Amino acid sequence: MATVVQFHSPGGPEVLRAAEIALPPPAPGEVQVRQSEIGVNFVDIYVRSGLYPAASLPGGVGAEAAGTVAAVGEGVAGFAPGDRVAYIGGPHGSYASARNLPAARLLKLPEGISTRTAAAALLRGMTAWMLLHRVFKAERGRTILIHAAAGGLGVMLTQWAKRLGLETFGTVGSPEKAEYARAHGLDHAILRHQADFAAEVTRLSGRGVDYVADGVGGEGLLKSLACLAPMGICAAIGQAAGPPPPVPVSALAGVYLTRPSVIATVEDAAVYRAAADALFAEIAAGLKVEVGAEFPLAEAARAHALLASGQSRGSILLTA
Repeated sequence: MATVVQFHSPGGPEVLRAAEIALPPPAPGEVQVRQSEIGVNFVDIYVRSGLYPAASLPGGVGAEAAGTVAAVGEGVAGFAPGDRVAYIGGPHGSYASARNLPAARLLKLPEGISTRTAAAALLRGMTAWMLLHRVFKAERGRTILIHAAAGGLGVMLTQWAKRLGLETFGTVGSPEKAEYARAHGLDHAILRHQADFAAEVTRLSGRGVDYVADGVGGEGLLKSLACLAPMGICAAIGQAAGPPPPVPVSALAGVYLTRPSVIATVEDAAVYRAAADALFAEIAAGLKVEVGAEFPLAEAARAHALLASGQSRGSILLTA
């Protein structure tokens, strides 16, 4: 038996329900993973709320987890019971105590990286890698604006950007979060609700920034575009504040807007493993993976409420 968290209709956190299911043995080419930690991300909220339609109902939630191999299906090579593994992607449904997955989706964890660290880092860390190495050419002396700089992705992206030599600007929700973000390498903290962040970025930078990583979306996307220096790039990577409005062509004069997806990016197996290797190396070199809160799997609704509140710092985990 396995515990899974599902929803029978889209809605708020309260629609999430834990259930016990009979988990069959892994099919040929599959691996059964006994999951110990599960990452909680905004994409989970988008699926649960119906913003991203579920493939079927009841629907599964979750896009990453870590644990140990419990069993392997016929034809699987390279994995054995007891191996520590993690993954992102695949069908939504990582909110589970155990799960069968294609062997190609799993990543073996190197020594020194715990399943807890992997579950807190993998999706956000791969997103940071994509943003700094695929979407934008991160080079010493360039500038980046990171929205929600004290959040799970923001903290990782700030650290990685600083190691690459970028000057970092970030929006945060409170003075306490500003202090937290600065402790992780943020050069310029901007209180999003107390200042016009576009005007403040322009004032602090003198010319606008080369790059914006906007995971907040909503009406603020147009302001993110206004923060860009000539030929700058804005990566719209989320919509925590709601879907953005239509963007007029006039707002793109001399700048670029893209909507990258880490899940789509790592569908290429070679890219998936290159991103994982780069992330594991970065963690080994000192990248701090911060866990701000942990909840039992059955309390996934509480984790969603915390993430949506904007009051969390670092990553949020479920424990199975």
